[in-house]
Amino acid sequence: MQIEHGAGADVLASADERQLRLLAAAGLTDAPRVFARNEPVIVVPAGNPAKVEDLRDLRQAQRIVLGAPEVPIGAYALRILDAASTLYGTGFRQAVEAHLASRELNVRQVLAKVRLGEADAAIVYRTDAISAGDSVLAIPIPKEVNAVAEYPIAALRSAADPALARAFVDFVLSPAGQAVLGRFGFQ
Repeated sequence: MQIEHGAGADVLASADERQLRLLAAAGLTDAPRVFARNEPVIVVPAGNPAKVEDLRDLRQAQRIVLGAPEVPIGAYALRILDAASTLYGTGFRQAVEAHLASRELNVRQVLAKVRLGEADAAIVYRTDAISAGDSVLAIPIPKEVNAVAEYPIAALRSAADPALARAFVDFVLSPAGQAVLGRFGFQ
């Protein structure tokens, strides 16, 4: 919405592929290109008081925090829970949602609830779990049910310096740019 209303920006990188595709279709950006991938993981507080060892154990956590369905991490979490229902039974998503303490508007808020001990478990991106250091433990989600997030990037057509905006996008996509992203946990 900010871009549609003229926000001053030169490049947009997002975890929300759909929105960036819509902006491109409206002629507001160059064609988006995927510059990174990120994998959702379960995070629990250091010490893992709820004893969540894998996705199946998420049902036993008493206070679970997820992103709101309209934000990318929330949408990914719901896709994961739906896919997990094929492995763990049709009531899996409902069993997890029965223990929801809150739905947050961004992944940082989800992570903060776990770091502060206000949640037993949450689903966040691997990069966020890495940024939390030793305050959380990251538990992988089985690949057969995980939803890998793809991050598109595009120069805005209204960029103050379109050539510089495109050069930045090119750098992010270059081997050097990809190496920097890799150091922070992006695929």
